[in-house]
Amino acid sequence: MNKNIYAFEAEKIDKEPVGLSSFKGRVLLIVNVASECGFTPQYLDLQKLYEKYRDQGLSVLAFPCNDFGAQELGTNEDIKEFCYEKFRVTFDLFNKVSVLGPEKLPLYQYLYECGLEHQGKGVVSQIFRLVKPILYRIKRMPTPEKNEAQWNFHKFLVGKNGVPVASFLSEVSPDSSILTQKLEEELRK
Repeated sequence: MNKNIYAFEAEKIDKEPVGLSSFKGRVLLIVNVASECGFTPQYLDLQKLYEKYRDQGLSVLAFPCNDFGAQELGTNEDIKEFCYEKFRVTFDLFNKVSVLGPEKLPLYQYLYECGLEHQGKGVVSQIFRLVKPILYRIKRMPTPEKNEAQWNFHKFLVGKNGVPVASFLSEVSPDSSILTQKLEEELRK
């Protein structure tokens, strides 16, 4: 297993390849996103979080994904236009990828292999935990493994050394205290 994320590459939304080593020394919030999800308004909170902490060393890396409920049907160009026009996104948007199954982006395989326990155990998480299996069946989706992203807007926090330090369920908003406390702790290191 890789010791950090810097060995991986990804494609920006315009298909430009980028080595994740270009983010060395920054704290990263890696999020699988979708345009037609109940959590899509989190784009706004992700943008606010990015604006608040970018000068302190935060980068947000958003990976559009259609693995959960077929909620990202658009092309890269559609996604880019949606994000810029509706949410004025200025953080990094990447190529539409898969985060589950045999076609998953290798970066996500690495994130899963780190074995981080998902954070987010409140009432909303309890309800969503009950609803997800029904959604998986209705949409004929495979059930994600324990350490995998459980839905759209699942978040992984990566420290300045490129090592993942936390995993947050979709229902944990980017502006929640559970996420911002951990983020601020990593930024101080």
